[in-house]
Amino acid sequence: MGDDGAQRAVDRAHCPALTTMSGPRPEEVLMPQRLRLVGIMLMVFGLVFFIGSGVAFSMYQDGKHSLQSFSEVQGVELSYNEDGQLVDRGDTAAADGIMTMLTDEWGYPVSDREMDPDDPLVNTASEYMYQMATITHHVIDGTYPITLTEDALVDPDGNALTELQVGDQTLAVPDPFPAEGWTVEYDGGGRYWQDFDRTNPADAAAREAMWTGTVHGLVGELGVGTVTASALKLALGMVALLAGLGAINLLTGAGLFWAAGARRAGETVPPSPVEQPELERIG
Repeated sequence: MGDDGAQRAVDRAHCPALTTMSGPRPEEVLMPQRLRLVGIMLMVFGLVFFIGSGVAFSMYQDGKHSLQSFSEVQGVELSYNEDGQLVDRGDTAAADGIMTMLTDEWGYPVSDREMDPDDPLVNTASEYMYQMATITHHVIDGTYPITLTEDALVDPDGNALTELQVGDQTLAVPDPFPAEGWTVEYDGGGRYWQDFDRTNPADAAAREAMWTGTVHGLVGELGVGTVTASALKLALGMVALLAGLGAINLLTGAGLFWAAGARRAGETVPPSPVEQPELERIG
């Protein structure tokens, strides 16, 4: 029996037993430190985003002020009736036709919020586009007197014409030809700059009469206003995005820092089990 007891004691010496030691494990100390470091980095990123949003908002304000000043100097206003409806030369139907051209033919998404009867000054993207459509409508749908000379009434091969296509109708060239020139009424027919046949003497003369340098200048100027107003809306969206990213990073970083913060007074850490061999008993 004595030998058996000694053998069991020796066997137990070779089998480690789990005992406990007070104090946190190393990973329990390192993990909160890492979380606090991540939290600090997120808060720094959040502050950077907030600073960026402030700079972007300042630039947006400068651009908005510039566009407003530009619009006030031009002094172009849309026309509304007493019921707050758009009118063109006093006619609501004509204004509806212009709006239809703008939204259906041109495919521009007009915003009702930018069409304010109480603020008729043209200073928003939708108002600039509507004014551009108004000018274009009157240009392409107007009627223009054009005067043609006899030497201009020839075909591409230089042969004299006996009849001429004027808009949608064919007219006979007068004989004898008037000394002061032949004046005809040309219907714009919704033609844009590229829709004219320059080999046709009537089309060539009508295009110059319809699409003058003044018209091109006005359309280009209104286009600049539209692009500027649209860019300002994009800038405001960028401000909101940067501010949102800043808030998310700040809140997330602060939450991580708080969750991994120092332990409260009196809070203890459960002891960690540590493997330790039992001592060998002799005898």
